[in-house]
Amino acid sequence: MQIAIVDSYFQKRYSFFEWRTNMSFAKKIALSLSMACITGILAQVVIPLPWTPVPITGQTFAVLLVGILLGRYWGGISQAFYVGIGVAGFPWFAGLTGGYGALLGATGGYLIGFIFAALFLGYFTDRYIRARSFIPMFGLMLFANFVLIYIPGLLVLGTWIYLVKGSVPGIWTLLLMGVAPFVIGDLVKIWGAATVTKAITPKQAFNGEVDVERARKWQLF
Repeated sequence: MQIAIVDSYFQKRYSFFEWRTNMSFAKKIALSLSMACITGILAQVVIPLPWTPVPITGQTFAVLLVGILLGRYWGGISQAFYVGIGVAGFPWFAGLTGGYGALLGATGGYLIGFIFAALFLGYFTDRYIRARSFIPMFGLMLFANFVLIYIPGLLVLGTWIYLVKGSVPGIWTLLLMGVAPFVIGDLVKIWGAATVTKAITPKQAFNGEVDVERARKWQLF
């Protein structure tokens, strides 16, 4: 009985992974837009901080997962939809804001970083089997979050501070405003996203039921 349950679990992981790979173009567009909507919903989980224009939000959890769920290109495309539609004026950035001003504001760099992070995680998930385990994925998500999101975020934040206050902020000021308040929450989100990745992605064949050639083609084990 337990073997049957385990086999069924692996079968579902394989089936989902193959399904999202072989979807039609229209379905991939629809799913990408759906994930962009989820990012926008989680962006409304906002905790403002008095010493920085960058609030704590929930959207990075969606960013970390979207590449896993949609794959090497479509995760990034989903976040490009999120940023592009928001810049066009749809109010689904943090605090129900939208418009090109958000991209030029204090948090605009983080939005650009979302695209890079989703592309990066989607690529490693699809290309490398070992990346789908918890510890490798945790490390990849640390890099995606604290390098690919935070570096463009801090660059734009520093530019915004210079334009608004007329002075170049020091590195410690930038870290205090743009990194330090978010580290603990980000680590929790990374842990959760890496756990989900481990649970839903296939890593091996099961009970001889997988078409080996198909599985190798899509690198499912």
